[in-house]
Amino acid sequence: MSDARTDGTPTTPGRTRVLLADDQALLRMGFRLVLEAEDDLEVVGEAGDGLEAVQLTAQLRPDVVLMDVRMPGLNGIEATERVVASGSATRVLILTTFDLDEYAFAALRAGASGFMLKAARPAELVSAIRAVATGDAVVSPRVTRRMLEMFSDALPAAGQPVPAPHPARALLAQLTAREAEVLGAVAEGLSNNEIALRLYLSEATVKTHVGRILAKLGVRDRVQAVVLAYETGLVGR
Repeated sequence: MSDARTDGTPTTPGRTRVLLADDQALLRMGFRLVLEAEDDLEVVGEAGDGLEAVQLTAQLRPDVVLMDVRMPGLNGIEATERVVASGSATRVLILTTFDLDEYAFAALRAGASGFMLKAARPAELVSAIRAVATGDAVVSPRVTRRMLEMFSDALPAAGQPVPAPHPARALLAQLTAREAEVLGAVAEGLSNNEIALRLYLSEATVKTHVGRILAKLGVRDRVQAVVLAYETGLVGR
């Protein structure tokens, strides 16, 4: 099932190394053709199921895993959880045919750095991989809106008891007012450039704020920061 580069062939420095995980060989071939047409991307291996994806991630240490959701044995969500739990620096971009919110939420909670549909155009896929590799988030505006709706719906109605504060609220208290403002904008799905324009900051300053936010919250990337922002009620109230 695998087509991993394990023969000692050196990879090209400066390229983003990608592992393809999908149970359909023809789709993997298509993805490979698209990605290897780009000078800065390199496919270093292929996995036909979730368990193989986890094993090859540990072995090959790719920058990004392009992970299908529905695979035999270990599915893509569980595979993502294992990759993240291992402490790997590899980032996971979920790619699925099924435009269902529960897949998006499960993938993001599992630690995925992005969620895209297989119907995405090749240019969108390439752009998403590059973004994820640099620590950015890839979550469609539709998914962001649904996250806002879901967590808003979960808030207690008038007269109902207010639940205990989320344990991560103490972490949010460490953020400065500006950092909280930046996190709110990130949770809206805005890019660093869009945040810079809104807050009248340089893009470099926004990147610095985002880096400090991730460190203070103890999360690995922007997506996890967004999930935390919704779960704790920082946004959506």
